[in-house]
Amino acid sequence: MQVAGYAGIEPDEYRRRIRAWSLYDWANSAFATTILAAVLPVYYSQVAGETLPSESTATAYWTVGLSVALFIVAILSPILGTISDVRRGKKRFLAVFTGLGVVSTGLLVLVGTGDWLLASVLFVLGRIGFGGANVFYEALLPHVARPEDQDRVSSLGYAIGYVGGGVLLAINAVMIMVLGEIPGSQLSFLSVAVWWAVFSIPVLRRVPEPPAATIEAEEPIGIVRASFARLRETFRHLRTYKELFKFLIAFLIYNDGIGTIIGVAVIYGAELGFGAEELILALLLVQFVGIPFTLLFGRIPGHGEVGRRPLAVAFVVFNLVALPVVGAVGARSLDAELVGRPGPDFETVPGAVGQEEWPVTDPAFDLSGDWRIAPENELGSAAGEDYAVTSDPNAVLALTFNGREFEVTYSRGPDHGGFRVEVDGAPLLDDGEPVEVDGYNSADRYRERETFDAGSAGIHTVRLVNVGPIDDDATGFELGIASIEVLEPTRESNLLGVLGILLLVQAAGAAFALAFGRRLFGGLTERLDTKRTVMLALVVYSVIAVWGFFLDTVIEFWSIAWMVAMVQGGSQALSRSLYASMSPASMSGEFFGFFSSMSKVSAILGPIVFATAVFAFGSSRPAVLMVVAFFVVGGLLLAGVDVEEGRRVAREADREAAAGGD
Repeated sequence: MQVAGYAGIEPDEYRRRIRAWSLYDWANSAFATTILAAVLPVYYSQVAGETLPSESTATAYWTVGLSVALFIVAILSPILGTISDVRRGKKRFLAVFTGLGVVSTGLLVLVGTGDWLLASVLFVLGRIGFGGANVFYEALLPHVARPEDQDRVSSLGYAIGYVGGGVLLAINAVMIMVLGEIPGSQLSFLSVAVWWAVFSIPVLRRVPEPPAATIEAEEPIGIVRASFARLRETFRHLRTYKELFKFLIAFLIYNDGIGTIIGVAVIYGAELGFGAEELILALLLVQFVGIPFTLLFGRIPGHGEVGRRPLAVAFVVFNLVALPVVGAVGARSLDAELVGRPGPDFETVPGAVGQEEWPVTDPAFDLSGDWRIAPENELGSAAGEDYAVTSDPNAVLALTFNGREFEVTYSRGPDHGGFRVEVDGAPLLDDGEPVEVDGYNSADRYRERETFDAGSAGIHTVRLVNVGPIDDDATGFELGIASIEVLEPTRESNLLGVLGILLLVQAAGAAFALAFGRRLFGGLTERLDTKRTVMLALVVYSVIAVWGFFLDTVIEFWSIAWMVAMVQGGSQALSRSLYASMSPASMSGEFFGFFSSMSKVSAILGPIVFATAVFAFGSSRPAVLMVVAFFVVGGLLLAGVDVEEGRRVAREADREAAAGGD
């Protein structure tokens, strides 16, 4: 019995199968970028969850749905993977879970205002489809690529995924800007379903179904029993796959760190005061810079001739040193408006409050007209934040502050009107029109927030004027204001200038690699197999975490984003191929089910540790620094894995499976 789909095929057909397999990453990455990361979370909070009490409630429901989906996938993955080994079915399971993800994602087009429950159900089903399909897609890797090609092929899949996810996300962003938030987002969800379905066809058509590892049971109950019996056998004899198990533990730990870095990057940047434009463009930077670096990392591990590999190693090492040096030096020596260095905090001066949040109960507020102070729970919510509430059409709330940007926390509801924002006695303008905030909503919502810019730093007086109904459906005059927060000084940065500096670093790195790569890094390159290349990526991640503790400028944030792009795809692709090389191909479904479960556990544990550190220290900076421990401990455990022994055991298991099948 053959256990690998690449045996005895023509070179052209071999390449076609690799392309078909890799294209699935292009297909499902659309779900990862548009549904998981960018569009659906915002749509869920602002549209589907509009009838929920607050945005924080919507975020909590979203997180619960994500956790439920991850838990279900983590439980099902090893069981379904084992069933797919006992009975030929990896492609069938791939098709079923892809179909579940595609249909659920496509049905999101029906989600409108207030449909948070429908959105939650469809998101959970789509996330289960996405995660379950990945188990069987990755389990096909050892049947598609020869052992010596698995690093390159796995990296190719990740790189193509970066392109596919980024391209459709860019298309969807334009669609939302042109068509508006609701119709544009709904069509974005539909586009993901179509994209995912169409580009999944090649892997289902071109890649052959791997044979079963054992004689198939005829009855469904027999198949399930055989699968559970095989799982129990694997647990009992796990010491047979000792090196694979050691790798799984190492992967669980260092992937905790990787997942945490990815998951908290944007919110950490927002906490440090970076603007939305700087953060979003940094995400796109990672998406597209990751493409060539993922392919580059796939070429580093040695499988024969050294060739041009020393050039790749020299380029990576140069960036590992140069990016922190250039970022740190530039942050402190270049013009503040180029690199995004923050100005001094705004201080309290006579007659004006300083940089902090001012609740409506503070005497700094000037309330004119008929106002009353009401706790939020009196207004219909469970929390107890105080609101200044009025139905007086002549009511005005004023605050004098020293700063520039300020954030207003207010309530919305069916009996609410709106308010006009005035700064220094004149209406605040947006595109030449006075800024008015509509407080009408079909259901009560609290802790809504809007940010405004006074235009320059200094002492300003802001006035919020009750203007009554703005929305066509509104009839009431109620206005509820909880607080005004004076925000930190605005960062000014030249993103094109920062990008130009980073590209100059890359040009210098390429010149360095061409001039000195073979001479200085030839010996190191010969020792860089797959395991050591993953360890090199963990060194880069360690530098990222340490630097993240100190960073305070846009050029540093973007330099760190570039370093993440260097290793994010490569580390995950090589981890996948390293795991595949130590897994019996005849049991790939079962073993990649375990691999998927470990990935899901990583997605849960890392953020919990991070959040605990934030609560303990009162800041995210120490929490970012603590992430280094994941990379150090995971790297040390990985160093102790005997990969060749793991591969020998896997080959022996395949030979026994072939003998049993024949």
